[in-house]
Amino acid sequence: MKKNILLSIIFMLFVSFSFLSSCSSCNNPKPVTVDTTKPKPAVTVHVPEFDADSSYQFCDAQVKFGPRIPGTKSQQQCAAYLEKMLKRYCDTVYIQKANLKVYDGTEKPMINLIGSFNPKAKKRILLLAHWDTRPWSDRDANEPKKQFDGADDGGSGVGILIACAQQFQKQKPNVGVDILLCDVEDFGPPEFESKWDETDQYALGTQYWANHPHTKNYRAFYGILLDMTGAVNARFPKEAFSMKFAPSVVNEFWNHAQSLGFGNYFVNENGGAITDDHYYVNTINGTPTIDIINLSTETKTGFAPHWHAQSDKMDLIDRATMKAVGQTLLQMIYYEPGDENI
Repeated sequence: MKKNILLSIIFMLFVSFSFLSSCSSCNNPKPVTVDTTKPKPAVTVHVPEFDADSSYQFCDAQVKFGPRIPGTKSQQQCAAYLEKMLKRYCDTVYIQKANLKVYDGTEKPMINLIGSFNPKAKKRILLLAHWDTRPWSDRDANEPKKQFDGADDGGSGVGILIACAQQFQKQKPNVGVDILLCDVEDFGPPEFESKWDETDQYALGTQYWANHPHTKNYRAFYGILLDMTGAVNARFPKEAFSMKFAPSVVNEFWNHAQSLGFGNYFVNENGGAITDDHYYVNTINGTPTIDIINLSTETKTGFAPHWHAQSDKMDLIDRATMKAVGQTLLQMIYYEPGDENI
């Protein structure tokens, strides 16, 4: 027993001496060299293919109801159709109804429709488009008082969002997504009765939603508005209010578009300031929101030639334009990290 104890003491002394010898440089450690030239492994994100044919059909279905003017049978029929589509694809659907006073003091029925995905997710993205039709083609040189189809201005953005909803159902994104289809956007004063009026008589449905969101204290991480996003040879510059309220969202969306080869649609140019639905989402609700809108440098109004005109029909709707917008939107959403990155 004594022999074993003695051997143990000798062994412990040997180990201690070895440790002290090996730690002679502990107070002056050598720097560790890290190779920072090696690229980080890329994160693989699967983005589903946007179905431009479906978006075209969803747009066409709205137009076939006739002009979706608040207070008409077409409004009621199209609202029922949109509700059906949202219930087919979304996890939860909300309907807002109210009577809103328009520019002339009369009241018009409003129907906002909201479809939500991943309702429990804290990080949420708002996608929106108006679905109503202006009562007059008051920018048309020949028939300013006549109703018009509103295929692009009202139909195209909604068609793209429902086609996106198809993909969100098949492959849930990392974040919560809320699709707002807003009503009574285009019932501002007509050109033949008064001069263009930049008052709050436009985007009435969105103003209502911004003051009465579909869930309590709702505020999204960011929002994206689609307005006139389906016409052939569309051109989307960086709208001024978007750059004021959400420049990082604009630049990220444009970067995605250009990476996908859609730089001919999403041009790196600054556009004018448009008092559109996104303006009220920014100023009332506080969600930083951008506007994807077809603007022109060749017209006096700054809008595309078919804006509020009889030519806004299905024959100018182009699947290639819808593809550029829809595929970029899907990539933007599916690349967005989830709640853990808030």
